[in-house]
Amino acid sequence: MTSGEGEPLVLLHGGEGHRGQFDTFRSLLDGGIRAISYDQRDTGDTRNGPEPYDLDRLADDCAGLVDALGHERVHVLGASFGGIIAMRLALRHPGRIASLTLVGTTPSLSMTEDLTDRIAALGPDEREQFMLDLVLSPEGRAADPELVAVLARALRVRPADAGARRAAAVEDHDCTARLAEITTPTLVLHGADDPIVRSSVAEFTATRIPGARLELLPRIRHGVTLEASHATAALVSEFVLSHATGSTRGTAHV
Repeated sequence: MTSGEGEPLVLLHGGEGHRGQFDTFRSLLDGGIRAISYDQRDTGDTRNGPEPYDLDRLADDCAGLVDALGHERVHVLGASFGGIIAMRLALRHPGRIASLTLVGTTPSLSMTEDLTDRIAALGPDEREQFMLDLVLSPEGRAADPELVAVLARALRVRPADAGARRAAAVEDHDCTARLAEITTPTLVLHGADDPIVRSSVAEFTATRIPGARLELLPRIRHGVTLEASHATAALVSEFVLSHATGSTRGTAHV
């Protein structure tokens, strides 16, 4: 899915999302940005076979898409799970990325809240409400009742085997010792009230990536590009255009 024309910005969706996660967000970006979203492995139109894959493969998938689209360099935004892929992409293909935006993500799974047991103990209705509260604040839902529907459209139910492969791909994720190797201009965007990845994690990430800029969004939880879509789109647009490549197309790399 694409929208706009100009600086290419690849959008990497979250662990439970799909390319449609950014439908509203893409439309809010500056018109000088060509926003591109795609389905990662085991998502939507890109079902994987039974073979496992890892973060390197997911990062290389993105680099392959950039090649296929004929771009020399692109801007990249990764949200949550997508942010983990974006970090790996920046480490494996640094020359291909003009700017990096990390949204609600972590450099290590050990720095996230393990809510598995708590969620498992809840009944179906309680579980649904709990998951909703992780992503959207009560204040945000009250101000915009449509947010719940937007969140529902952003999520994708996967077969158990597909979900297991995606979970296995990130289970050993830890690039904390390599953050200083990321030299791409980086914006770290995070909800100040995120209960899954605490804001202190974003602060850690921003201090370890040389020259990174940190923006904490007050009262926002994990659904940064959903609940704070306008504010986030404005920040991302300004950041991307301030690091414009001046060339939106290039020759494919082998």
